[in-house]
Amino acid sequence: MGIQVNGNNVHWNYFIALEQDLGKVSRFIEFSEQNFDTYSVELAHLLLATCSEVDVVLKALCNMVKPDTAHKNIDHYKATISEKFPELIDEECYIPRYGLELKPWSNWKGEDNPFWWRSHNKVKHQRDAHFSEANLKNALNSMAGLSLVVLYYYREMFSKENAHTFREVTTRLQPVTTLLEFNKSYTYDNVVV
Repeated sequence: MGIQVNGNNVHWNYFIALEQDLGKVSRFIEFSEQNFDTYSVELAHLLLATCSEVDVVLKALCNMVKPDTAHKNIDHYKATISEKFPELIDEECYIPRYGLELKPWSNWKGEDNPFWWRSHNKVKHQRDAHFSEANLKNALNSMAGLSLVVLYYYREMFSKENAHTFREVTTRLQPVTTLLEFNKSYTYDNVVV
């Protein structure tokens, strides 16, 4: 056939596509706190697509680390993540271009699910009453949440191939992110020669 296939990191590729779509939104809505309540059809589309992928990746990650446990919804995911990856709850994601720091999973320190997840459910099931929750703040945080669970998912996947650190994982995930950034210790600095 003439084409060599070395694996398809489908969740990473989908995240990158969503991240690129979010980047396009920045041409029309400045990513600033003053605009966090701005809502639109495009932000609704991104929130729904991103949270759908969060659900898929979290379920896959939880099933990987606790295969004998039923993982049916976000509450089940929370129990497994809190046990197996408690550090995820405190992870930050950055959008340096706009000076933003996001901690999308911080609500899991308490009883609540992430605020953006609750908004996603309202937009998904009662859009007529809660369309304004399809806003920039929720879209940004859901994307940050997705980026982190995808990173943890691939660390778990690649650990079977002796890639155990986030830095080893991020070097294998291509293309690199263009909007969101992880903790600096998770990536190598780009050197331009």
